[in-house]
Amino acid sequence: MRRALGGLAGGLVLLAGLAAAPPAAAQGPASAAAADPLALPGMTAREAEAQAIWSLRAGLNVAALQCSFSKAHRIVDNYNAFLRQHSDELAGAVKTLAAYFNRKEGARAGPRANDRYNTRLYQGYSTLEAQYAFCDRAARTARDVLAVPKGKLAGFVTTELPLLRQTLTASYRAEPLARTDLSYVRLPDLSAGCRMRGNPPALRC
Repeated sequence: MRRALGGLAGGLVLLAGLAAAPPAAAQGPASAAAADPLALPGMTAREAEAQAIWSLRAGLNVAALQCSFSKAHRIVDNYNAFLRQHSDELAGAVKTLAAYFNRKEGARAGPRANDRYNTRLYQGYSTLEAQYAFCDRAARTARDVLAVPKGKLAGFVTTELPLLRQTLTASYRAEPLARTDLSYVRLPDLSAGCRMRGNPPALRC
C-alpha cells in the first residue's frame, strides 16, 4: 500500500479502491452529509474523517493530472511529496473507507459500491470552465499541506477542503485581473501618410 502511494502513477493505481469525503470531518457525519452532496450515509466520525482526508487527496490527484500546464504551480512535485509525507494517514483512510463499504453493502458488493462512489468523486473534481481557479487553489493546497506535521492531516483538511471545492461551484468568482492604465501612451498620427521606413525602421512622414 505504501509503495502504491509513493508517486503519481501509484496514486492512479489506487483510484478504483478509494472514496470521497465531506468538507469538514470535525463536524461529524450528520453535518458532513448536509454540506457534501456526495456524503455517505451512516458514517461514524472516524469514517467521515477518513473520507475527508481521501477527498482532498483525490482533488490533488486530479489537479496533478490537469494542472501541469503551469510549471510555476509545481503541482506534480508537491502532490508526490504529499503522498510520501502523509502516506500513513492516507493508507489508514483507504482501509477505513473499504471497511465502511463492506459494512454497509456486504463483502461482495462493498468494493463495487466503493468504485462507483469513487468515480463520482473524481468526476466532481474534473473541471473545464473553472480549471484556472481550481488549479490555482490546488497548487496552494499542495504547497501548504507539506507544512502539516505527520498525523495532523485531518485538521488541515477541515479548513482546506471547502476552499478547494468552492472553486468548482457555479457561484464562485475568481478575483478579476488588475486593469492597467495605458492612457499615458501617445500613438503617432498616421493620417498624414506617415510610414515606418528605413533600416533600422523609423517613422517618417
